[in-house]
Amino acid sequence: MALIAVGINHVGAPLDIRERIAYAASDVDDALRALTEASAAREAVLLSTCNRTEFYLVESDVDATAAAWAALSARLGSEASGYGYVRRDREAVTHLFRVASGLDSMVLGEAQIHGQVRDAWEVCRAHSGPVLNRLFQTSLLVAGRVRNETSVARGAASVSSAAVQLARQIFGSLAGTRAMVLGAGDMAELALECLGDQGVRTSIVANRTFERAQVLAEKYGALAMHYDECWTALTDVDVLVCSTAAPHPIVQPDHVRPALARRGDRPLCILDIALPRDVHPAVGTLSNVYLYNLDDLQSVVAANLERRRAELPSAEELIAGEVAKYWTWLAGLAAVPVLAEMRSRMDAVRARELADALRRLPNLTPDERGRIEEFSRSLMNKFLHEPTVRLRAAAANGRGLGVVDTARYLFNLETAAANDGASSATAASAAPAADAPASTVGNPE
Repeated sequence: MALIAVGINHVGAPLDIRERIAYAASDVDDALRALTEASAAREAVLLSTCNRTEFYLVESDVDATAAAWAALSARLGSEASGYGYVRRDREAVTHLFRVASGLDSMVLGEAQIHGQVRDAWEVCRAHSGPVLNRLFQTSLLVAGRVRNETSVARGAASVSSAAVQLARQIFGSLAGTRAMVLGAGDMAELALECLGDQGVRTSIVANRTFERAQVLAEKYGALAMHYDECWTALTDVDVLVCSTAAPHPIVQPDHVRPALARRGDRPLCILDIALPRDVHPAVGTLSNVYLYNLDDLQSVVAANLERRRAELPSAEELIAGEVAKYWTWLAGLAAVPVLAEMRSRMDAVRARELADALRRLPNLTPDERGRIEEFSRSLMNKFLHEPTVRLRAAAANGRGLGVVDTARYLFNLETAAANDGASSATAASAAPAADAPASTVGNPE
């Protein structure tokens, strides 16, 4: 059993690559079903955000990386592996813990990724199992600890706030300006909050579902508009923030040109923080339009990194400790079926010898027979205690496979090997019950 993460993120792939491989929530089930069939993976979770698309897989006896790259390449329309990475075993665990904690984000320490990791796990629950369920549950707890016990996320900018900072650089100050937000999701709400903090005088919320626009507008004292009516408002706004879930550009040059003719020389700043992009690139070629997308935020983000980087060592140390705990649990699963078979075999021997002994002692009272049976169980448990402890420890410290194979040979448990996969999964689903972390609810992005 191997744990792998295969993916592409903002570090190695530009925006146009990332948006082509992004998965909508409605696509996830079919994607994972096809991938698990192609790779024979036991468990799978797909995490797809504006800055990353990653498969987390528990392999069987077949290397699943080829099937994962094939899925991403088919979506991209060309070979995808040159843009991405593969993380295996402990490195895969570390990677997810860093992702959930915001240490692998474009904006260091961002809080939104916590909710995205949680939501991805929930969407994929039909394809995950004991190994990935515990991995993702633990990642949410780790992210919470990093946020509460370090200063990595303290004052950290979100993508939305970084976009607003970029607009402030254009205008010098946003006080007294007017803004419009396309979309009514979490990123749009964050943008409205940040715009208000910068003194924006009037905000407009436009969305295809007018009721959602109304709810958000009322919360922030903005004006809700029907989506089809919002284009005329471009005449009066200074900043347009686009954050919808549309699968294709919804802001076309023809939507913007009429407003530009009525604006005179006033600049229009358009911040496209959606993926796939909401704004057609041709809009950026229009006179007095300043169009910025996710990749353009890198320069803004870089200026905010230094003060948070000082907290990275403490966050990384915390994550390393949690990785060790998870890996001890996971590696110990290799010993579970062997220990169960060993105990079953030894108990069968004990029962046979006890029955034989009791036949030779026909005059024992029921109480005496019970005491002898209890003695036999106690003696067996004492004999098996030390091998059990050492076998679990060996599995956890990296010597598991060799020691487990030795135990199979010494106790004649070769027949147990064929049942390892099913037994491991069964034992794993039960093992965390007593000490599994409590479910964590994160802040949605």
